[in-house]
Amino acid sequence: MADLEKVVSGTMEEVESEVRSALKSVGFGVLTEIDMAATLKEKLGVERTPMKVLGACNPKFVNQALNMSTSVALFVPCNVVLQEVEGGIKVAALDPLTIMSSLEMEELGVQARDLLAGAIASLEGATKSLAN
Repeated sequence: MADLEKVVSGTMEEVESEVRSALKSVGFGVLTEIDMAATLKEKLGVERTPMKVLGACNPKFVNQALNMSTSVALFVPCNVVLQEVEGGIKVAALDPLTIMSSLEMEELGVQARDLLAGAIASLEGATKSLAN
């Protein structure tokens, strides 16, 4: 799976705030959020390292994509995952081209990927870059 990733130093709360700001700066808003560790603890009694999923959406791109194919709604919002790892917080997003691979949607997918990649790249305190 093609991901856009970066490990950032800081606490989960600090990195989440920075991610939200970076996404907003490129036109994405956060529509949903899931605290995976808390949910799995509550539902299954499983202990996991902190992980949060932010459902990000750029209304302009979604509208354009829906005009091409309503099946795009299956992939909205775009998940941005924050996960505590050794050395910091890994921030990862699925490359939009993975799901927008038709010729008709490729240009839009490239634009969305470039914005998400730019937002992730702008995060401060990187300990290492993992972009694929």
